[in-house]
Amino acid sequence: MKPLEGIRVLDLTNVLAGPFCCHQLAHMGADVIKVEIPQTGDLARQLGADAALNDRLMGISFLAQNSGKRSLTVNMKLAKGRDVFKRLVGTADVVVENFRPGVMGRLGVGYEVLKAENPALIYCAISGFGQDGPMRDLPAYDQIIQGLSGVMSITGAPDNAPYRVGYPMADTIGGMTAAFAVSSALANRSDDKGCFIDVSMLEAVMASMGWAISDFLMADKAPEPRGNDNFTASPSGAFQTGDGLINIAANKQEQFEAVCRIVGKPEMLTDPRFSARRARIDNRAALTEILEEAMIGKRATAWVEELNQAGVPAGIVLSVPEALAQPQIADREMIGAFEKVPGVGRDVRIARTGIKLDGKAVKTGMPPPALGQHNDELLAELGFSSDEIGQLKEGRVI
Repeated sequence: MKPLEGIRVLDLTNVLAGPFCCHQLAHMGADVIKVEIPQTGDLARQLGADAALNDRLMGISFLAQNSGKRSLTVNMKLAKGRDVFKRLVGTADVVVENFRPGVMGRLGVGYEVLKAENPALIYCAISGFGQDGPMRDLPAYDQIIQGLSGVMSITGAPDNAPYRVGYPMADTIGGMTAAFAVSSALANRSDDKGCFIDVSMLEAVMASMGWAISDFLMADKAPEPRGNDNFTASPSGAFQTGDGLINIAANKQEQFEAVCRIVGKPEMLTDPRFSARRARIDNRAALTEILEEAMIGKRATAWVEELNQAGVPAGIVLSVPEALAQPQIADREMIGAFEKVPGVGRDVRIARTGIKLDGKAVKTGMPPPALGQHNDELLAELGFSSDEIGQLKEGRVI
C-alpha cells in the first residue's frame, strides 16, 4: 500500500528538516524529485562520519534521508533554470523548501509566482521561526532551536543542565510536522486550489513538549531538569544494577507493590515515606538508594525479565549499536538496505519510518541518488529534446 502514489513532491531542501520531511513522503509512495544546486547539491552530501564519501558528495548525512528520491540539478539563478523549474512545478503536487523567508521570492520562484503556474500547488516552507514575526529573518540550526525552545533547560540533571538532546531533535520534529501538514493538505485539496504551509521549527518543538509547557501554562509551575527521573511518578527513571542501568516505570500503585516484592523489600509497602504515590515522589532519593542497593546483586537482564513478567515496564539502557541489534528491530524490518549504491561503491543501510501499513513496513524503492543522476530522465519527462538537454548542460543550467 502506497498512500501517496501518484503524488509528485519537489524537494528543494537541505541538510535535515526538509529532507527528513520528504523522506517520510517518499516512504509513503510519493514521487520525490530532489531539486539541487549544480556541482554541490544538498549540503548534507558533504556531511557525515566517512570523509571519503563526503568528498564524493555522497555523505552519510545525505544517504540517511534521501532514498526513494530522484535528483535533478537546476541553477535557478539563471532565467533558463527558472523556466525549467516552473515547467517542473506545473507537473507537481507539492513543493517543500527550507530556505530563510524571502529567498525563494528573491530567486523569482516564490509562492505567488509558482501558484500562477499551478493553482493547485501545495507549498510548504520550513524555517527556524516561521514566515512572519520579529525573528523571521534570523538564521537557525537545530541547537539554536533547542536552546530557544526551552528544551535544553530541562535536559540533563540539576548539576549539569542545560544540555542539548543528543541528536538533532528540532530538525527531526520540524520535518515530521511538515510531513504531517503536507499529507493533511493533500487529503483536503480541491482540484483547483492549493495552499501555503508555514512550518516554524521553534513552534513545532514547543508543541511537542507536552507537560513541560502545560504545567507552566495552567499551573504556573516552571519545569526543571531532573536527569533520568520521571517527575510524574516514583520509582520511575533509571536505576543502577549489577552491570548497568535499567529504566523502570512503576507509575501505578500495583506496579510499585510488584517492585517491592521483586527486589525483596516488602517493608517499603508500609513505610510512610513510600506507601502513597505523592510520598514516593517527595522521597524519591531515599527510594532510589534503597532500590539500587537491592538491585546491585543481579544483572540488568535478570531484573528486566522479572519486572516485565510482573507487569512493570522495564528495559535496559542500550547504546545505539546495541539498540540496532535488537531482534525486535530486525523482525519489524526497521532497517532497509540497498546493494552497491552508485557513487558510494558499497551497500547502504538506512532507518525507515517505524510505520507498517496492512502489516508491512513502508519502504523506498530506490537508493539515495547521485547528484544530478536523473537529469536526462526527468527533463525528457518534461518534454525536453536531447538537443535541448545538451544546450542546458552547455549553458550550465543543469
